[in-house]
Amino acid sequence: MTSDRGERPEEASGPLLYSRRARTSDRDSGAVPDMTRQHLTVAVVGATGVVGRTMIQILAEREFPVGELRLMASGRSAGRTVSIEGRSHDIVEATGDAFDGVDIALFSAGGDVSRELAPQAAARGATVIDNSSAWRMEPTIPLVVSQVNPDDLEGHPGIIANPNCSTMQLVPILMAIRDSVGIERVVVDTYQAVSGTGGDAIAEFEGQIRAHVAGEPKRATVYPHPIAFNALPQVDVFLDNGYTKEEWKVVSESRKILHLPDLRVSCTAVRVPVFVSHSEAVHVETREPLSPDRARELFAAIDGVVIQDDPSTSTYPLASDAAGSDDIFVGRVRQDPSIDGGRGIAFWVVSDNLRKGAATNAVQIAEELIRRGWIQAAAVRGAQPYGVERPDGDLVREPVGASAEGSA
Repeated sequence: MTSDRGERPEEASGPLLYSRRARTSDRDSGAVPDMTRQHLTVAVVGATGVVGRTMIQILAEREFPVGELRLMASGRSAGRTVSIEGRSHDIVEATGDAFDGVDIALFSAGGDVSRELAPQAAARGATVIDNSSAWRMEPTIPLVVSQVNPDDLEGHPGIIANPNCSTMQLVPILMAIRDSVGIERVVVDTYQAVSGTGGDAIAEFEGQIRAHVAGEPKRATVYPHPIAFNALPQVDVFLDNGYTKEEWKVVSESRKILHLPDLRVSCTAVRVPVFVSHSEAVHVETREPLSPDRARELFAAIDGVVIQDDPSTSTYPLASDAAGSDDIFVGRVRQDPSIDGGRGIAFWVVSDNLRKGAATNAVQIAEELIRRGWIQAAAVRGAQPYGVERPDGDLVREPVGASAEGSA
């Protein structure tokens, strides 16, 4: 989840309204069959926020092997209870000592909290999977999408970064292109739901809709302008280069996850009046020719990717249909005629930003750690650490053994 206001965590009350239980038709709707059925102590930090509550929901849906569940939030929320699918959970204050005995800690409480508490949790033996931007571009911290680069988890130092939701749904598709015909350039425009900003944005959006119906002025405090019946070409704050922070996350995170540090990427991020699910219009210049039919085959072979592409029946991914699913939906696959030699492909990508874009990938990372026996930090396991140090002291952002061009 991203926030236009410095990733301040938003607290939610009541039931989860906007990220439903994954549909039974989803291909990856349950726990991994051969998962070691150990009982782990799992902490969720930011448990009263929209993504935190979704994390709790997904842990239950996927039958994650939780022996003890510790729900943590800020001091002002300590002592409260939250109800998830009829069960009450007590909230404790997130402090360093609260992580004693924790095996896995899922963080979704904003960058400031992660920077302060993630190292304390890791020092106590917990493996942190962090949903904020605090650690994503740290050279020694792996940034992982479960279908794309799970091998990077091996050298984790006790903290693992969960990518930005817009990056999350994009890179599995780019991986398939990288591994088949190579990538020269990517241009992506994102159309992002208000739930990416949190509970306050959802409430404000609803209030603006009611105001519109009543003929009253629409007030905006979360975003610079009203989002209802509008499209705002600003997601997060502007940087000196004219891009927003959100747009630059897509650039830098895609390069790191795909092991393509020189990949040419440009992004425009737009906030749209949709409750849940981010949509993306993507144009890729490839190294070798790629036909639309072959692209559909490549995309359909990715775990968790569903093709919806039949122009004759107006079939293509919709944000409303993707909400509540853990899949990534791809459609409108076509040749880009602006690039010679059949080396251009264009397509449309949609995914639930609260589930696969944040909470589900975090839980899938935890499942992968269990499956491979990598819950403990690399130093404890005697594994080679993520990243290598040059004689000048600089750290390479590439995982050990990765080439500059990756697999492209």
